[in-house]
Amino acid sequence: MTIRNMPKASVPAHPGVLPQVSEVAAKRWNPEIRAAANGTNDTRTISILDVIGADFMGNGVTSKRISAALRAMGDGPVTVNINSPGGDFFEGLAIYNLLREHKGEVTVKVIGIAASAASVIAMAGDTVQMARASFLMIHNTWVMAAGDRNALRDVANWLEPFDEAAVSIYGARTGIDAKKLGAMLDKEMWIAGDSAVEQGFADELLSADQLDTALSNAADLGLAAIRKLDLMLASGIRASKSERRELLAAAKGGKSGAALTGMSGAAVSDWAQEALNKLKTL
Repeated sequence: MTIRNMPKASVPAHPGVLPQVSEVAAKRWNPEIRAAANGTNDTRTISILDVIGADFMGNGVTSKRISAALRAMGDGPVTVNINSPGGDFFEGLAIYNLLREHKGEVTVKVIGIAASAASVIAMAGDTVQMARASFLMIHNTWVMAAGDRNALRDVANWLEPFDEAAVSIYGARTGIDAKKLGAMLDKEMWIAGDSAVEQGFADELLSADQLDTALSNAADLGLAAIRKLDLMLASGIRASKSERRELLAAAKGGKSGAALTGMSGAAVSDWAQEALNKLKTL
């Protein structure tokens, strides 16, 4: 960090638990949102536009990837664009530490949502900018765990210090009392751009011309839909019939839900393989 004196986060091993994306965050995440080019220097820009942490397909934003990007850039200024539903809180802490320790100035731009782990990452910026219609989402650490009542009590106790770490990070930036922040995490708070600036989570609002939600073609829209569909399936998130049909239609490149249901078994199989091949390239 070059300006703010933010606390370093402890990132221990976490055996026996799996990260989980909030159902609300997964549904509100729009992977079509990206930063507009506007002549920006892409060689000094890091994009966090996916789930935090690697999934079984190898997708997602990891601390290893961010570390490699920062090494390649050297010590100069860096811009970090964020539109992420969150994910692995511990990977998020590791990425936060990497940005916090970067010797150049770090500008964070929240262009969609920065939920859960992604909201912690956003706090590492020397300057945090948010789109007026963007959101930070803060809540207590979410994981998946299994076991008897004793094992689950142990997991709950083990998680408590990480909620305290999040409170410490948010508090260092905002100056909000720890007790009040703890209550905000308990409730799962969605904080819009204007409110985030007012409360100190962000420093200023982004101008509208720095955002681009108009993807160039059906293929881009299809890839965005596949990313969201993959997240919801991997997380076991429930979706209505209309939501499923909308995502499937977009993933197919604009086919309607009715057209999909009318496809032959062979055609559906071909489409599924095509979608899987696209997913592997993301």
